[in-house]
Amino acid sequence: MRALYICLFSCMLALTAGAQGLYNANLIPQELLPYASAVMRNNEVTLEVKDPDNTIYHVKTAITVLNKNGVDIAHIILWHNRTNLIRYVKGMVYNEFGQATGKFTEKEFSDVNATSQMSLFEDSRVKHYVPSNGSYPYTIEYEYEIRSKQSLNFKDWQPNEHLGLAVEKSTFNFICKPDFKIRYKEINMPQGVTIGSTKDGLKTYTWKVANLKAIKYEPYSPNSDEVLSTVKIAPESFKYEGITGNFTNWNQLGQWSYDKLLAGRQALPAGTVQQITTLTAGITDPKLKAKKIYEYMQGKTRYISVQIGIGGYQPFPASDVDNLNYGDCKALVNYTQALLKAANIDSWYCMVKSGSDRVSMLTDFASMNQADHAILCLPFKNDTTFVECTDQKMPFGFLDDFTDNRTVLACTPTGGKLINTTKYPSLQNTQQRNAAFVINAEGTLSGNVSTIFKGIQYGNHSELMDEPLAEQVKSLQRTYTAFNNLEVEKCTYKQDKKQLPAAIENLKIQSRDFATAENGRLYFSANPLNRTIHTIRDVRNRVNPVFIDHGYLDEDEITYMLPEGYRPDMAMLNIAVDKPFGKFKVSMAINGNKLIFKRILQVTEGTYEKGTYRDLVDFYQTVVDADNYNVTLVKN
Repeated sequence: MRALYICLFSCMLALTAGAQGLYNANLIPQELLPYASAVMRNNEVTLEVKDPDNTIYHVKTAITVLNKNGVDIAHIILWHNRTNLIRYVKGMVYNEFGQATGKFTEKEFSDVNATSQMSLFEDSRVKHYVPSNGSYPYTIEYEYEIRSKQSLNFKDWQPNEHLGLAVEKSTFNFICKPDFKIRYKEINMPQGVTIGSTKDGLKTYTWKVANLKAIKYEPYSPNSDEVLSTVKIAPESFKYEGITGNFTNWNQLGQWSYDKLLAGRQALPAGTVQQITTLTAGITDPKLKAKKIYEYMQGKTRYISVQIGIGGYQPFPASDVDNLNYGDCKALVNYTQALLKAANIDSWYCMVKSGSDRVSMLTDFASMNQADHAILCLPFKNDTTFVECTDQKMPFGFLDDFTDNRTVLACTPTGGKLINTTKYPSLQNTQQRNAAFVINAEGTLSGNVSTIFKGIQYGNHSELMDEPLAEQVKSLQRTYTAFNNLEVEKCTYKQDKKQLPAAIENLKIQSRDFATAENGRLYFSANPLNRTIHTIRDVRNRVNPVFIDHGYLDEDEITYMLPEGYRPDMAMLNIAVDKPFGKFKVSMAINGNKLIFKRILQVTEGTYEKGTYRDLVDFYQTVVDADNYNVTLVKN
């Protein structure tokens, strides 16, 4: 009997040790550690469509955080709303040896509103939690289940969804009835799907990956979605908040959106229609008429988050916006479309993926979850025009880098159309600055600065335009740090709200101790207005091509009136660099007692082969060195 107890006790110890050691960081294969900030030890995702209005997501994950850069990768984020309900979430934390040090449940999660100006999903919330152990490495293991009362949207599966994340093993199972048809798209997947069935006759689609190495971060690389592994799934038939539909391409998805979400929601009160007629009386050019209506909408409405419609997709009726004077992105687009319709101007409601990353709709794969924002397209003949309806100050026909230069879905009466938004090449995104300064023998600088911002750079100082002078001064002092004791005596702005808009900033400034006096000499920065401070780091054994997504052109000319009795005592800058991705030219010249500084920096958007990166590093080092050049004046 004693021997039996000893045997049982030994078995229990072995099982406990095995459980505790499962997530021992030393068990991670060595080949997965390079460039990894975290390692996915195991990930099991099951998505089961039980019925068109009942989808169950079950996720079980274990991830080891190796260093501080992996903390965000282990951040647990759960989106939920009235359509997507969290059934439970629970987890454990383990130390580097795989020993349990704590547990957590849903009550530890913060629950915050997820609405924003950019979002189609105005009734969404986010529960999130960052488990930690206090020292690295550590492992978190968690499990959750979400019930979704729809079958229109399925979350993409990305086993290595972050740069710096290695994967030991990860599995995705999609389960449905045999008559529930889907389409799927595999992107950068090491192996394809396995299609099978369960013992109950349900159809299964299974994807597996193992031993995926981490993809390292490289500056000036293409969007990470282009290199990470992804599986996208879309239904052929679906149900969403009681509305059924089907699609296999963008035309059909756009047609369903037009017929089921948008149609019948643009009726306006007779008084408003009459107001639009009066407002546009005498204007014959349809585009000028549209501009007038757009500016009317901007002056009447404001953006506000509202929780209405079917989930995040259906806009508020135009009559409600007209009465309440507010709406979200969908509602304001729909309202603007209704106002234009009252003047017999056609327009298209467009769904777009917003953000400066410029992500386009996949031309060969239609799905509803590729968009998060709405804008409006006016298809004038040979002059397609786009407008942003949530910004009350945006010029008519202008899109900034939030929605420019990407493929979007236009919902038209004849179905969906993929169209491209406006592109602003580098030579349109300009910042032109002229300054005239006087420096006295005590080192005090005074003078005027005039800057014209155009294209994507139009908004560089837009947040200052309506601020009181005191707030403008604080912001300018943070921007122009090369001016000691900066005083702004005058600050004015003018706007030219053309389709390629311009903003003009005029400053009158003074800077005490701008020039440092020492041993009969004066020292000051040649370029205090537009300085590139940081270089870009070199990357050995680079993998990715060089990608520059935003181009621009900066031109600066500064004239310094030098103090009497002083002359320059340093070499005059004269640099010219010309590369495929950009140009840099800087020069200095003396004309009597004037020092004239000129600088031109042009960066050209595009994709360049990876060997170009070394040239890019050298290019920006040249810019930084020139921008930090100091003028030395000596007494005659």
